Amino acid sequence: MSPEPGRWTDLDRPPLAVASLRSALLAPAGPLARLEVLPEVGSTNTELVRRATADPGGWPAPALLTTDSQVAGRGRLGRTWEAPPRSGVALSLLLRPTAPPTTWSWLPLLTGVAVVGVLRDLAGLPAELKWPNDVLVEGRKACGLLVEVLPPPLGTAGGTAPAGVVVGVGVNATTRREELDAGGLDGATSLRLEGAATTDRDVLVRALVRALLGEVARFEGAGGSAQRSGLAARTAEVCSTLGREVSVALPGGGVLRGTAEGLDGDGRLLVRPGDDDVVAVGAGDVVHVR
Repeated sequence: MSPEPGRWTDLDRPPLAVASLRSALLAPAGPLARLEVLPEVGSTNTELVRRATADPGGWPAPALLTTDSQVAGRGRLGRTWEAPPRSGVALSLLLRPTAPPTTWSWLPLLTGVAVVGVLRDLAGLPAELKWPNDVLVEGRKACGLLVEVLPPPLGTAGGTAPAGVVVGVGVNATTRREELDAGGLDGATSLRLEGAATTDRDVLVRALVRALLGEVARFEGAGGSAQRSGLAARTAEVCSTLGREVSVALPGGGVLRGTAEGLDGDGRLLVRPGDDDVVAVGAGDVVHVR
């Protein structure tokens, strides 16, 4: 692990105000049952999955783990990256959804809808969702999302429902161009580079948590129905992938090229390759073809 910098080494990047976050977000005044802020961590998702799996009773939901410095961030398809300390938001939220696990395939898109809303309303940026879990500004990646399912508790019988999910959000807040390039974040941007109305990480953490939990409450209130909760419509409104020509690198190998025509009932991307039948894609690395 890299040496922990002094609290005010970079005056442009202050540490998170832990006491203030706890006062605003922890019950009874706030929505969270538990909140942990770490000075440094490899990956907030990895750490929260580890802690919640090892001690389920000590991690009631919803619970938040965030950090001032994430040194081994994780994304889809095993990608990793490192960002300068205090240059962005890295948070993971533990949820134990009441909606049926068969509906949880919508959770990455639900997360994207919540993040897009925060960046539009709070930061004043024209954010869009790239299916399934990137948030773009003017075609450049400002935020990555990662949703992981917790396994059932040890010793439970086969077929037991999963214990919950961990929703990870990573936002580039004040990262400079040369830092993005050095960190291997090709094609990325930050809120500051895009002229955001705010890059205050404390404000962003509070807004992201409340937006995420608000979307979850609507989804659960509709029994996990993306249609009745309005999630399907909100996703279609913010998702810039829909209607575009795309190239999808599939997990099992091979590339699917065609037009992204919409989403099915499970949130899968419907791609029509030329005159062939539509293909439902549940996972894949999507490139928007210019």
